[in-house]
Amino acid sequence: MRFVYPQAKRKALTFSYDDGQVYDRRLAELFRSAGMKATFHLNSGNLGPERDRDTFIGAEEVKEVYRGHEIACHGVWHRNPTTLTRQQLVLELQEDRKALEKLTGGLVQGLSYAYGSYDGDVMDIAKKLGIKYSRTVQGTGGFFPPADFLAWHPTCHHDSRLMELGEQFLHVADFYELPLMYVWGHSFEFGRSGDWSVIEAFVEKMKDREDIWYATNMEIADYILATRAQEFSADGLTMHNPTAVDVWVSSKEGILVVKPGEVKYIGEQ
Repeated sequence: MRFVYPQAKRKALTFSYDDGQVYDRRLAELFRSAGMKATFHLNSGNLGPERDRDTFIGAEEVKEVYRGHEIACHGVWHRNPTTLTRQQLVLELQEDRKALEKLTGGLVQGLSYAYGSYDGDVMDIAKKLGIKYSRTVQGTGGFFPPADFLAWHPTCHHDSRLMELGEQFLHVADFYELPLMYVWGHSFEFGRSGDWSVIEAFVEKMKDREDIWYATNMEIADYILATRAQEFSADGLTMHNPTAVDVWVSSKEGILVVKPGEVKYIGEQ
């Protein structure tokens, strides 16, 4: 038996983009038009005004610009988490959550570490403040889900290896369980140069794939954490789903969906 993604998809693809600059408008629409989803990590204190050469999305347009995508935290002012006192870090994260939740009307439980800077204390505080996952900037070049979602290492930045890794992902080896490709970056890297060709080519290559689940960071974290919470009989043939999430499995009985609270026979191993 193996877990698979919703709708029996074998693989998942997600994107993560930081800072909330105006170039997110074009990037969010690019993903949306291709049927893909992304997570945009915003600094709520920066929304609206120009700062040096940077121009950010206005608070009043957040809902529309990121429609269909996920909004997550990046700290109120993009301060380095490991240089702050515990009280400063609590304010930097909690006030960002509160501001973004007020703008979106929903829960904001995702984070990416500003400057990619974190340690055990930062992870502990984030968890206690209700953060379920946080992305680092340490590319793995691989497709395994993270061991710890509060130190979620992406596959890659959208650099020169993006297309190469995308091709590998399309033909990912069978030994990968719940293979995941996670791409991160900043939209200003495209906007300032005026060159969107790499991300546009990648989206064109990866869209409309029947075996790929296109999901936000939060959707993927929630699903994989649900699979890890499943309970089995002593012989491994019966599964109980104690979570609030439908969990999909592939077994000798075929593709099965185990609904929240359900106990189901899943067949021989």
